Amino acid sequence: MKKLFRLLMTVGLWVPSLLKAQSNNLRPPAPVLPVPSAEQLAWHRMETNAFIHFTTNTFTGREWGNGDEPESVFNPTALDATQWANTLKAAGFKMMILTCKHHDGFCLWPSAFTTHSVKNSPYKNGKGDVVREARDAAAKAGLKFGVYLSPWDRNHAEYGKPGYITYYRNQLKELFTRYGPITEMWFDGANGGTGYYGGANEARKIDGKTYYDWPNTLAMIRKIQPTPSVIFFSDAGPGVRWVGNESGIAGETNWNTISTDTLYAGKPGVEKLLNTGSPDGKQWIPAEVDVSIRPGWFYHAAEDSKVKTPEQLFDIYLSSVGRGSTLLLNVPPDQRGLFHENDVAALKGFRHLLDSVFAHNLARKAKAQSASYRGKSALFAASNTTDGNPDTYWATNDGVSTGSIELSLPKETTIRYVTLQEYIRLGQRVSGFTIEVWKNNSWQQLAAGTTIGYKRILKLAEPVTASKIRVNITAAKACPLISNIEIY
Repeated sequence: MKKLFRLLMTVGLWVPSLLKAQSNNLRPPAPVLPVPSAEQLAWHRMETNAFIHFTTNTFTGREWGNGDEPESVFNPTALDATQWANTLKAAGFKMMILTCKHHDGFCLWPSAFTTHSVKNSPYKNGKGDVVREARDAAAKAGLKFGVYLSPWDRNHAEYGKPGYITYYRNQLKELFTRYGPITEMWFDGANGGTGYYGGANEARKIDGKTYYDWPNTLAMIRKIQPTPSVIFFSDAGPGVRWVGNESGIAGETNWNTISTDTLYAGKPGVEKLLNTGSPDGKQWIPAEVDVSIRPGWFYHAAEDSKVKTPEQLFDIYLSSVGRGSTLLLNVPPDQRGLFHENDVAALKGFRHLLDSVFAHNLARKAKAQSASYRGKSALFAASNTTDGNPDTYWATNDGVSTGSIELSLPKETTIRYVTLQEYIRLGQRVSGFTIEVWKNNSWQQLAAGTTIGYKRILKLAEPVTASKIRVNITAAKACPLISNIEIY
């Protein structure tokens, strides 16, 4: 029965009829809705992904091209997508998302629907296909692949008119039929303004809420690629949402849930909501933290000395992955078509820091206990938080929204970081917690927080030496479920 129960818990299912002989408290807790989809769970577990911004801007020095850049400016001399993929793989990234078309409208694949593409550039005498090279390199390195196709197009003559939507959808069809499977599709809220627009050189405004008809556009993509399901990024999801800034900072309070009734990509004034989420949100749409390794999103030689240091990247990791989000770090290729040496060195240093700081989980040798756990059953005991299995968890009885887990280390040890994880398969619950250590014959509080979600990493203000640590759940939407505790 115990083995069967664990199997049912692993797949997120249970059969009450199998448990008639057990007390009600032995049933797994009912989900607190909404809950993540299987694709969203897999997305959470990736933790660190990479953005690749590369277009005519790389050669003109701009961040946003106007759309009138000649195709001839795009001419990387030594493009090597394998270098991109291998560098990212070595740094621990799980997915590579390529800017297939930015706001300037230049396409990195030989699109049949425009002349403004790599097919009319000097790169490989017009025979190049950067999207295919990136997709193939990612697959060979074992990375997932994603695409960014800007909804705003400052080159296309029909932008702002109905005909452009047909154009945009045709290009999506090209990407999803030629370069799939695609794990994540990225589109943002930069929509409308001045542009070349086929020579018009004027400002055009669109209604971001209705112009793109996103429901039908996304439904079209789902038909092209029904499995694996695509994760759609935008301010309003529906897969994952923008975090509300480009600084690498998720909210210290970070709910994976929001309500999208009035949200759409580019809606002004919603940055705070996107940063923190909403505890009563109706949809599971977690925040993705997008930030660049450089001040700009595209490569500029003047920024070679301004690449973020490994220490800065580590701090961003703590304020993104460490606050329950996924980090999307942009690494832009230079004019050769390579990651610059400074960027590569920073990524190597970042990986070294992660590996050294989180090398030895002290909790794996700790004895975990709790005075309160569901039905007094080992299926929900505190020991599940240190067994290394993400599909087991500590839980309290229904109606009990607080509780404590005490970990006893083999000996006094210096503690600098504590990691907590909820069993989010059944929803996000915790809204308050504290961390204490046993010191001078009393419990002393070291840290406190609100949400946990998929992962919360707390860096203690000062390292402390102790042999016992206690995690207190002080508030939750329902009985708390803690799947993992780590100590470093």
